[in-house]
Amino acid sequence: MSDVSLETLVSLCKRRGFIYQGSEVYGGLAGTWDYGPLGVQLKRNVMNLWWQTFVENRVDMYGVDAAILMNKKVWEASGHATGFNDPMVECQQCNARLRQDHIKEDKCPVCGAVGKFSEPRQFNMMFKTNAGPTEDENSLTYLRPETAQGIFTNYKNIIDSFYPDVPFGIAQMGKAFRNEISPRDFVFRSREFEQMETEYFVQESEWEKAFEQWRTDIKKFLDDLGLPADKIHELEVPQNDRAHYSKRTIDFEFDYPHGRDELLGLAYRTDFDLMNIQKASGKSMEYKPKDPSAKPFVPHVIEPSFGVERLVMAVLTAAYTEDEIGGEKRSVLKLPKDLAPVKVAVSPLLKNKPELAAKAQEVYKTLKKEFGNVMYDDNGNIGKRYRRQDEIGTPHCVTIDFQSLEDDTITIRDRDTAEQARVATTSLIQNLEE
Repeated sequence: MSDVSLETLVSLCKRRGFIYQGSEVYGGLAGTWDYGPLGVQLKRNVMNLWWQTFVENRVDMYGVDAAILMNKKVWEASGHATGFNDPMVECQQCNARLRQDHIKEDKCPVCGAVGKFSEPRQFNMMFKTNAGPTEDENSLTYLRPETAQGIFTNYKNIIDSFYPDVPFGIAQMGKAFRNEISPRDFVFRSREFEQMETEYFVQESEWEKAFEQWRTDIKKFLDDLGLPADKIHELEVPQNDRAHYSKRTIDFEFDYPHGRDELLGLAYRTDFDLMNIQKASGKSMEYKPKDPSAKPFVPHVIEPSFGVERLVMAVLTAAYTEDEIGGEKRSVLKLPKDLAPVKVAVSPLLKNKPELAAKAQEVYKTLKKEFGNVMYDDNGNIGKRYRRQDEIGTPHCVTIDFQSLEDDTITIRDRDTAEQARVATTSLIQNLEE
C-alpha cells in the first residue's frame, strides 16, 4: 500500500489543476477524466519519455498512428467481438451492476448487502458505433479497446515500405476505449484512456531472449520515472489467468493508494495475431529474410503494454511526500526534473513594487524561451508561492529581490531541500541546467 491516501491524491490533483472529473459542471460522467494544465503537461512528459526511450533512441523501432475506427473484421479476427468480456452481476438489493471479480467477501460495495447477487453474465466491453449515414449491421464498428490491433494491421505496410531486419518493433501511442462495468480508483480504471504499446517481431527461437531484454528495459524505464523498486512487483501470470493468445505474461504491479495493482504487462503473444490476420484476410503475413537461402516465416511477437494514466498515477503516488521545513509541515511532489510540468517558477519578492516586477518579467521571458514550461507567480506572499510550487513539483523557484536591482543577482531555491543560492543573472540558465 502507498504512503499517500487516494483521497489526498485526488484532492491535490483537483486543487492544483492536474486532473478534473469529466463533464463535472453537468454532474460528471463516470469513468471519464479531464486533464488540467499541469496534468496534461505531466502526461505529455511521461509519454515523451516513453517515445524517446523505446522509439527514438533505438534503431529497430518504427512508429505508427493508426485510426481509432477500424473495419469490424479486425475485431472479429482478433477475437474481441465475441471474447472481450467481463463477468457482470447485479446486486438484487440496490440493482448496482458490478464486475464479479471486483466483489470482495461477497459484499456489495454500493449498499453493503452480502450474498445478494444475480448469476454472472458475460458483458462485452467494446463501445459500438456506426460509420456512415445508416445504422445497420453493415455500418457497425467499434471504438478500439486497445491500440495493438492497429499495429498488427500495419505490419505488412511496414515490411513493404521499410524492409526491416527481424527482430524489429512497431510502436504506437493513442486512445483506447472500454465500457467498464464499474470504473474505479480514480484514473486507474476508466472508460477512456491512452495506451503506449509495442509489438516486437522475432523469430520463434529468439522469443525468450527478446522477452528478457524487454523485461530489463522496462525496469530501467520505470526507474527513470522515479518509481521506487520496492514498490514494483513482478507477477508471473499463471496459465489459466493469461489471455488466450499469451504463452507467457508478466504483470508489473505497483503499490497504489488503493493497494497493489497492475501497472503494465509484458506478454509473449506467439504468432496468434498475424496468423489470424492471414487466415481472415487471405493475405500472407510471412516475413521474407534478405538472405535468399532462408525460408520465409510468420514472426512471433513480444508485447510490452503500458497504460498512460496508470503510469501518471504511479508517478504522482511515488512523488508525493510530506515533510517539515523550518518547523512548518508541507506537501511536496518530488517529481524527476524532466517530468515536472513546471520547470522553473519566477517571482518578484513583492508584487506591488513595479521595479521588481519589471525585472522579474525580464527574467521570466528569458527562461521561458530557454525551458518552455516556466511559470510567472506573484500570487500571495513569497512563502505561499514556495508552498504552492512545492506541491506541484516545480524543481526550482527563482526570486528577484531588491539586491537583484543593485548587483544583478538572483536567488534560486531548490524544491527538495528548500535551500537557496544567490547567483548572477548572467549565469542563471547554466545554474538551472546543472
